Amino acid sequence: MKLKSTILAGTAVALLGSSALAADMTIVSWGGAYSASQNNAYHKPYMEMNPDVNIINDESSAEAVAKLRAMNEAGNITWDLVDVVASDAIRLCDEGLALEINPDTDLAAAPDGTPASEDFGDLLVSECFIPQIVYSTTFGFRSDIAEWNGKEPDDICDVFDLETFPGKRSLEKRPINNVEWALLCDGVAKEDVYDVLETEEGLDRALAKLDTIKDQVVWWSAGAETPQLLADKEVVIGSTYNGRLFALIEEQKQPVKMLWDAQVFDLDGWIVPAGLPDDRKAAVMEYVKFATDTQRLADQAKYISYGPARASSAPLVGKHADLGIDMAPHMPTDPNNAKNTFLYNYEWWADYRDDLDAKFQAWLAK
Repeated sequence: MKLKSTILAGTAVALLGSSALAADMTIVSWGGAYSASQNNAYHKPYMEMNPDVNIINDESSAEAVAKLRAMNEAGNITWDLVDVVASDAIRLCDEGLALEINPDTDLAAAPDGTPASEDFGDLLVSECFIPQIVYSTTFGFRSDIAEWNGKEPDDICDVFDLETFPGKRSLEKRPINNVEWALLCDGVAKEDVYDVLETEEGLDRALAKLDTIKDQVVWWSAGAETPQLLADKEVVIGSTYNGRLFALIEEQKQPVKMLWDAQVFDLDGWIVPAGLPDDRKAAVMEYVKFATDTQRLADQAKYISYGPARASSAPLVGKHADLGIDMAPHMPTDPNNAKNTFLYNYEWWADYRDDLDAKFQAWLAK
C-alpha cells in the first residue's frame, strides 16, 4: 500500500512538472470573429504541434499603443505578440516599442521558394510590421426598414442623409475613417483628403459634417458592437470591419446588407514587443514563422472574409470551413466590392494620430 502511494505521488509530481513546463504565450488581438479565425487557423494547430506551448488570448488590441507605452515605462512587458493595424505598427516602431523584423530570415518563404519580402511585397509598410490580412472598414445596413420606402443606401454619403434614410447610425469612437468619409461627403476629392485634413480648417470642416448626424450616432469602440447593434435594431446603419459584417450576414442570417462604397482598405498584422527576454523572444518568433506562412494565412480566410497578405496565399483561398460558400466574393478586394475604395494613408495617421485623437475626443465631449 505504501509503495502504491509512493508511486502515485511520484506520478502526480511528474505530471505537475510537465504542465509547469508548458510555456504561456500571451497573444493580443481584437476579439470576436477575428480572434476566432486566428484561433482556428493559427493557435490550435500550433498548440497541437507544440504541446509545451499554451496560448493565452488577450483582446486588448484597441488599447495596444497606450498599454505598450505603459509596459515599457514600467519595464514589465507581459505581452508576447500583438495584433495591430499598420499605422499603429509604424508608431510603435518609431518609438522603439516593437522589434525590427527581417522578413527573409524571420518569416517562412513561399512554397515555391519566393522570399517572404517578395511574397508580402508592398504590404511590409514598416520594418517592425508582419502583415496578416487586408481588410476594410465599411458599412452594413438593415434591409427591413419600412421608413426607407424600399430604398437602400448605395453611396457612402447616404450615411449623412437622415431624410432619405432616417434612423440611428453607429460610428467608431475615433477620428480614423470618420473624418475621411466626412470630407468626401463634403465635396473634397479623394486625392485631396489628407492635404485638407492637415489644416485646422480641414479638420473643422470634417467635424462640422459629422455634426450634422452627431445626435443620431451610437459610438463604438470594439468591432463586435456594430453587428450587435444592427442585430438588435438599435441602429439602422453602422460601420465596422467587413469580416464582422460577413459573420452577421452569412453566419447569423440577419437582414443586413453590405455598403461597400468608399470602403477603407487597411492592413492588420503582428508586432513583437521590444524588451522581451531572449527565451520568450525566441519562442514567439518560432510561432510567428508558422502563423504567417502561406498555408496558415490561406486557412484564416476559411473563417473570415479578410484577404491574406501573402501573394502565394491568395490562390489557396477556397470555401468557408462551416458554410461551404466560396469566400472570394466576400473579400474586400473582390472586383465587384472594390469599385470605389478609399486608400488609408498609414504614414499620415502615424504622424497625426495623437493630435487628432485629442481633438476628436474634445469634439465628442461637446
